[in-house]
Amino acid sequence: METYSLTYLGNLRVKSVHNRSGNEIITDAPVDNEGKGEAFSPTDLVCASFGSCMITVLGIIANRSNINIEGLTAHVSKTMESNPRRIKEITVELNFPANNYSKKEKDIFERAAHYCPVALSLHEDIIKTIKLNF
Repeated sequence: METYSLTYLGNLRVKSVHNRSGNEIITDAPVDNEGKGEAFSPTDLVCASFGSCMITVLGIIANRSNINIEGLTAHVSKTMESNPRRIKEITVELNFPANNYSKKEKDIFERAAHYCPVALSLHEDIIKTIKLNF
């Protein structure tokens, strides 16, 4: 079980510490919700985690299959709803480095991207738009 320690720093800012490593993340409320928007918001982290999880799972598959995907990038965006305030949609566009991927490899990557642990943990009402560019 992973553990984290969070501290409210005031002005809608929170410091989160990953206890095992000591790594820290600062979050701010977004500008459209009374914050400064000087760091990731908690909902930004959800979206970034979604993209990061996909890339990690794809990296695991690529390593197992001896396929080099180093340089894979993702562009992640979110759309919020206001009543109640929540994430409405997360869009992830994955850009694979140039390679001669077979149809089978593309299909495996496509399937895996939709079934990363974060994707499976997100509420079913959140629209998850995923595009893979090979």
